[in-house]
Amino acid sequence: MASTTSADDRADAAATDEEFDPNAPLQSETGNKNRKRAALAVAPFLAIGLGNVVLLLGWGIEPLWAFALLPPILFCTVLAYLVFSTDFLDGRT
Repeated sequence: MASTTSADDRADAAATDEEFDPNAPLQSETGNKNRKRAALAVAPFLAIGLGNVVLLLGWGIEPLWAFALLPPILFCTVLAYLVFSTDFLDGRT
């Protein structure tokens, strides 16, 4: 029985080492939101959208038309953030 206990302890230690591996890819934990992964996935799209608004303002287009793009950009960003943070499509593959 002593050898079984030590094997179980080694298995638990190995599981703990794998769980806290800083080089492991970003994976969601079961039942928890992964906000960091969602923010990293959505940030480039938000930056491109806001960059387009700044570019339009720099070209001299009326600010009303440039700011008219903000609601769809922000809506799509929030929607994508919710999908990535809750793993909405995780069970479909």
